[in-house]
Amino acid sequence: MSKAYSKIKNIAVVAHVDHGKTTMVDCLLKQSNTFDEREQVAERVMDSGDIEKERGITITAKNCAFIWKDTKINLLDTPGHADFGGEVERSLMMVDGILLLVDASEGPLPQTRFVLTKAMEQGLKIAVVINKIDRPDQRIEEVKSEIEELFLELASVLNIEDFDLDIPIIYATARSGWATHDPKVVRQDIHPILDLMVSDFFPVPRISEGPDLQLLVTNLSYSPYLGPLAIGRIQRGNIKKASNYILCDVDGRNKQYKITAIQEFSALKIAEVDSADAGEIVIVAGIDNAKIGDTIVSPGKIEPLPRITVEPPTVGVQVSVSTSPMSGQEGEYLTSRKLEEFLQDSIKTNVALQYEPTDDPKVYILKGRGELQLAIVFEELRRKGFELMVGRPQVLFQTSEAGEKLEPYEKVVLDIPNDATGAITEKLSQRKGIMENMMPLGEDRTRMVFVIPSRGLIGYRGVFLTDTRGAGLMSSEFMGYRPYAGDMLGRQNGAIVSDRAGKMTPYALFNLLASGKQFVKPGETTYEGMVIGEHTRPNDLIVNCVREKHLSSVRTAGKDENPILPPIVNRTLEWALDWIDNDEWVEITPQSIRIRKKELVGNKRSVIRK
Repeated sequence: MSKAYSKIKNIAVVAHVDHGKTTMVDCLLKQSNTFDEREQVAERVMDSGDIEKERGITITAKNCAFIWKDTKINLLDTPGHADFGGEVERSLMMVDGILLLVDASEGPLPQTRFVLTKAMEQGLKIAVVINKIDRPDQRIEEVKSEIEELFLELASVLNIEDFDLDIPIIYATARSGWATHDPKVVRQDIHPILDLMVSDFFPVPRISEGPDLQLLVTNLSYSPYLGPLAIGRIQRGNIKKASNYILCDVDGRNKQYKITAIQEFSALKIAEVDSADAGEIVIVAGIDNAKIGDTIVSPGKIEPLPRITVEPPTVGVQVSVSTSPMSGQEGEYLTSRKLEEFLQDSIKTNVALQYEPTDDPKVYILKGRGELQLAIVFEELRRKGFELMVGRPQVLFQTSEAGEKLEPYEKVVLDIPNDATGAITEKLSQRKGIMENMMPLGEDRTRMVFVIPSRGLIGYRGVFLTDTRGAGLMSSEFMGYRPYAGDMLGRQNGAIVSDRAGKMTPYALFNLLASGKQFVKPGETTYEGMVIGEHTRPNDLIVNCVREKHLSSVRTAGKDENPILPPIVNRTLEWALDWIDNDEWVEITPQSIRIRKKELVGNKRSVIRK
């Protein structure tokens, strides 16, 4: 990008999941004339990963840049799901202001509160965009009041006495590509937001005085041509290509490296430059083994910046190499060495992940913010050719100074149809949830707020979607650690378990329909200890699912009937992690998702669940 600008603004777009961040970034890029008129631009262009495109969610924070009215805007698109909160915390270290998007119907939700808290703690400038004002169920005035109340509440909680509540609010419909200062006036462009971004409301980057470099590494990448890349904002001084700098790591080893390339963001691409000044977000090549939170400094003045700290993981899961009788048939990587290498690479690029070995050399414990974050890691593993096994997600307990057992709690906000309130209340009460609030949302929907132990939410999402017939919205916010709420059973029903190896037959599966819901199809291969369904009763059931109908000399009515089996549940990774109990593994391969018992041999395990 040629320097056809005089100022730089670093701004992040943040919001709760599905409030329209990525669509808004698309709109800003297109209407700022970033793309050529003949250039074909995909929808949700910032969601570049395969998993992001398939699921329609943002998983990792991404940078882009464009020029509007003599100002270069480095824009960050951040995830909206609470499980990826570490990405948001990391991204806010690079910016000086945020655009907070809020849905005109749903209003501020838990992740809205989370990102707003982090922004206010760092003293960032905040502008609000009430998005989707063309929704038929919009409640613009109520949502505006809720946002103001949230600002006041957080200012009180964070003890910010002089917080300025004169916050600009713009109304928009990102999907249709327009924004306005007056919700009654429909415009044809999104220029009010672009003009706000380059106005004096958002400050130029806050930098430290001095010629010596300070650059905090906030992201990592890799280029097949340049090798490892470190991404961050220059806090002080400037950086020059082919010069030597010091990397200050977490252990205090100050190692010198030579910078081989410097790049800046230009639209969705990157442009190579010879130098960059304070305030700019750059991509630096030539530094090996950098980690998020390290500081790159000048050799003459070694002053590392405070390291990035994010909220600790709340959920852990056992990850093992596959010991299944069918291992090695579908995957390429099977060893614990390859598995550990992948986990090491994952925690380098995601500050919210941690892993540790166990007494068993085949098994590791991966820790993260939630089930979805961990499921994404395992989905990436299987797509790279790994075969592995994963246990039931477990919350991470703590012990108070008085020796009391503590567990993580979450505030859950549910927007549901009115006729589902009874079922939701009953299910969450069984999981130790306590209702805090209940209010109507229009004529047909209700918003309920519960406080619940995090382990009560493990495996609940599928139940919630069933109870609300897919029409419910659920979001949660981590509230900290509180006293242990007591024991609870992870799954109410037992498992139907195969007692032998072979190919499953329609005849056997048809005769097992009365025993419970099945997860498998005729013709699939099974083995002893593999789970093929959910029992109708609390205990496990051992069955023969490979039995064939033997020929006899007697002709019977119905002999030639073709058994008709009901459709099975879609066996996704999230479904399997939700469903399993503590004595089971999810077997993951590039082609299959299976559930099995940890102890395969039938006479070595009990069918009675505790």
